[in-house]
Amino acid sequence: MSEKLLTTILGVELKNPVIAASGTFGFGREYSELIDVSRLGGISSKGLTLKGSLGNSGRRLLETPAGMLNSIGLENPGVDTFVRDEAPYMRELGPVVIANLGGHSEQDYVEGAKMLNHADIDILELNISCPNVKEGGMAFGLIPESAAKITKLVKENSRHPLLVKLSPNVTSIVEVALACEEAGANGISLVNTFLGMAIDVEKKEAVFENVYAGLSGPAIRPIALRMVHEVKKHVKIDVVGMGGIMNTIDALAFLMAGASAVQVGSATFANPETMLKIIDGLEEYCQLHNLNNISEICGII
Repeated sequence: MSEKLLTTILGVELKNPVIAASGTFGFGREYSELIDVSRLGGISSKGLTLKGSLGNSGRRLLETPAGMLNSIGLENPGVDTFVRDEAPYMRELGPVVIANLGGHSEQDYVEGAKMLNHADIDILELNISCPNVKEGGMAFGLIPESAAKITKLVKENSRHPLLVKLSPNVTSIVEVALACEEAGANGISLVNTFLGMAIDVEKKEAVFENVYAGLSGPAIRPIALRMVHEVKKHVKIDVVGMGGIMNTIDALAFLMAGASAVQVGSATFANPETMLKIIDGLEEYCQLHNLNNISEICGII
């Protein structure tokens, strides 16, 4: 572990600023057979819901130019199973454990947060932005008032540092971020996927049963980077950046834009070793630029 990459977010120390993004890494079981998962700074779990979910039916993934559309729909085993089986496993892997919590109602979020108080996790990531769930999800993060309300409710009922994950599908992401900060969020993670659509012109119908799906990958990176930069210029709390990060250069850009750490998602599908290569690249960058710690470049733009 390199001291040059030691990172602190929300009062929690990570061995480096590279985190596996929610929904792209499961609970680490599958990837632990492919890479040395212990080298990661953190792992954000699959999006959890109170009772668990089978996710969306029909087609779930579609490659697009420089990205992918997904309509998974928060398939997960539920908070109870996570607390009993998955959180202890994630703890054994070594990286910081982040539980990503979604919900269909305020009560779902509150009950889920209370149940996660019994889990051995480091950070609670509040997903108020998933565009694949018909009820709740993105709706809570659409306007500052509702984002603040759910943030406050969860904060009051959770013993964990609270990282609120924002949707980019809003009029002003800065206003939503500021509302969450005011409501007690300890950090902001952004961005989740952008709403997109695909049409099968032969069948003359939408590719996905829910019609719209979440766009991720390099196609969204410039917009995500701009949003991270905008938000960090206005909030005092930590920002975790994500959105199309494929390599060390991308990660450095998000850090320079104001992120204290980054989450990597879609890139892992293309190459399971992507995050490890980014970690090595950040270490090399610190050495080449005589940095004592990677945090020295955070927010320099």
